[in-house]
Amino acid sequence: MQYPQASRIMLAIDCCIFGFDGDDLKILLIKRNFEPEAGKWSLMGGFLKENEDLEIAAGRILHELTGLNNVYMEQLKAHGKTDRDPVERTVSICFFALINIHEHDSELARKKNGQWFNIADKPNLIFDHDAMVESALHQIRYKAALHPIGFELLPEKFTIPQLQKLYEAIYDSKLDRRNFSRKILSTKLLISTGEKNENAATNKAMLYKLDSEKYKSQFNAFHYFINL
Repeated sequence: MQYPQASRIMLAIDCCIFGFDGDDLKILLIKRNFEPEAGKWSLMGGFLKENEDLEIAAGRILHELTGLNNVYMEQLKAHGKTDRDPVERTVSICFFALINIHEHDSELARKKNGQWFNIADKPNLIFDHDAMVESALHQIRYKAALHPIGFELLPEKFTIPQLQKLYEAIYDSKLDRRNFSRKILSTKLLISTGEKNENAATNKAMLYKLDSEKYKSQFNAFHYFINL
C-alpha cells in the first residue's frame, strides 16, 4: 500500500562532531570526493536507510567516521529548503555529538578524508552545513550552562584548570578562576584521584575524574551549571 500522489523526497542525516584537544574546541569535517561540491568541506552525513530509525542512522554515520559507539548525541533540527541540495529534493536531520578526541580512530577518520578544525578556523562548508554548525554551537552553549555536558569532551582524568579551559573554549570567553572552581566543586560531581598532572611543566594540579553515577542520575537536575 502506498500514499497516493506522494512525491519522492530524500532524507539525509548530517552530524556535527565536536571534540576538545586541551586548548581548542574543534569540529570534525570531511573533504568530499564526489559530486556535487567535490573537493569542498562538509559535515559527515548519509542517507537514511529504509528500516532505520533516525538515532540509529546518526550513530552509524558517527561510527563510520570515528569508530566510536555510545557517545553523547542530540538531534537538533530539520533543514528542508527546496533548493538546499542541487541534485534532488533532500531534507536533512542534523545531529550534534560530543566525543573525547583522544579516543576516536584517527586512521579511520583519515581514510574518510576527515580532518579536525578549530571552530575559529573552520572553512566554508557546502550547502547549508554552516547554518547547521551555528545551530549546534548555540545549543551546546545553552546546554553547557545548565547541564554538565562538557565532561563528554574530556579524558578520564583531568584537572580543574583543564575543565575551565574547555568551558572558555566553548564560550570563547575568559572565566573567573575562583568562581569557576568553587562552582564546579559545589556540584559534587568530581572525585579526586589523589594524583597530580605530572605532564604539566608547572603548577601540577590535582587530577579528578567524573562521578559517573551522579552524572547520570543528576544530569537533568542542574540549573546554571556555570555562571556566564
